[in-house]
Amino acid sequence: MQLTSTASQRSWSIPGWLPAVIVLLVTAAIGPSLGSLSRPVFVLACGAAGWYAWRCSAAAHLQTAIILLTFAPMARRIVDLSIGYDDSSLMLVGPLFALLAPVPQLRRLLEGNQSLGSQSTPMLIVAGCIVYVTMLTVFQGEWMQAASGVLKWGVPMLYAAAIGLSADRDEMVQAAASAFVVILPITGVIGLVQYVDPQPWDRYWMQFAPIMSAGQPIPFGVRTFSSMNGPASFATFTAVGLLLVCFLRPRAFALLLAIPAALAFFLSLYRTAWMMLALGIVFCLMFATTRVRAGIILLGLVAAVVIAAVATPFGEVIADRLGTLTEVSGDDSAEERLDQFVVLWNMSDSSLFGSGFTTSDVGTAGAMAIDGMIIACWLMMGLVVGMICLSALVWTAVNAIGAAWRDPRPEAIMVGALGCTALLQLPLANLTAGEFGFLFWTFAVLATLPPRAKARHGVP
Repeated sequence: MQLTSTASQRSWSIPGWLPAVIVLLVTAAIGPSLGSLSRPVFVLACGAAGWYAWRCSAAAHLQTAIILLTFAPMARRIVDLSIGYDDSSLMLVGPLFALLAPVPQLRRLLEGNQSLGSQSTPMLIVAGCIVYVTMLTVFQGEWMQAASGVLKWGVPMLYAAAIGLSADRDEMVQAAASAFVVILPITGVIGLVQYVDPQPWDRYWMQFAPIMSAGQPIPFGVRTFSSMNGPASFATFTAVGLLLVCFLRPRAFALLLAIPAALAFFLSLYRTAWMMLALGIVFCLMFATTRVRAGIILLGLVAAVVIAAVATPFGEVIADRLGTLTEVSGDDSAEERLDQFVVLWNMSDSSLFGSGFTTSDVGTAGAMAIDGMIIACWLMMGLVVGMICLSALVWTAVNAIGAAWRDPRPEAIMVGALGCTALLQLPLANLTAGEFGFLFWTFAVLATLPPRAKARHGVP
């Protein structure tokens, strides 16, 4: 199945997204036999795949990025199983390296030839906050944490800024929908198998990874994370994919292909993404262009939840998790989040200046989990700079929502819906780093682009 078919791509004999697929398959097949060399080779290969995709088209590069971010964690786990767990997670740098391919286009900003419109100011504010927290980390002598933080926070924003100078909004959103049509059935099946019988590479990774939210490495004990790096990542990507596929790929065949992903999505037990999906659908109810489909999808979602909770072998787990949405007083997760605010406020300086990028192992006794952007910005940047960064993030999301009100096209409404879901994520989840940052910044920038832009990226 060809994901896109643009005029620029047809001039190439190999589709722009295909090298990324080859890199992943070859790494899974022969990476373990190469030993530790496979890790840096994978990173370089991802960069090459990203470069090739960008040479084809911006849409092909977006699809390549989605593919790599979705499946690179699984390739990493397969390699780790054979040659040992990698604390540095070097292979996860590969997709971020691929995102750098369009960055040279940012010279247009420096030359004053183009701008990012309404997103320019909030993005510059966030960039300044990233510089502040980076310098704070460097002054503490934590060079590796500073480099890791800049990579995770900075690269997704740079990528979004670069494609914002050249991409076509509608083409990019449609390309993402095409990618998810293919990806969702695969990740859904992987997720269902993982829940029923976690594979050796998944069990091995769960024993060593500092993530505490993935459940237990036993049958029916996993909180599904499929091919990704945790339940939150998988559920968030799946929620975005389901929204795009349901509204932009109306054929019944595409919706049927997404059913395994929807079931695995519920088994992630990640309530923030559940609320994201529901809010995105409700947002689409407000527009005449998408109202009928949103109503049908909302009814289908309710029916799917009921069926999953009543007529599947894992229905009790889903039903219990759904019940926690209405039991605020007994919600341990909510209490932990509130406790984090108390801890920060009771610090000697109330974390006024911040502690820099932190990579604390939440599995260590006494380590505080970082849930949501409010806590993350406060802890890392301090109360003052952190609130400035949060205000800029809200500004960015509101700009994206405004795109839906200015343009009735389904593509504009979808990026507006994703902006709305970003506001929901703000106090509950990560939003700007790694794969989360890729989704947030990419669609936030695309939201403000005019439809059917004529400009091309001008790659020679």
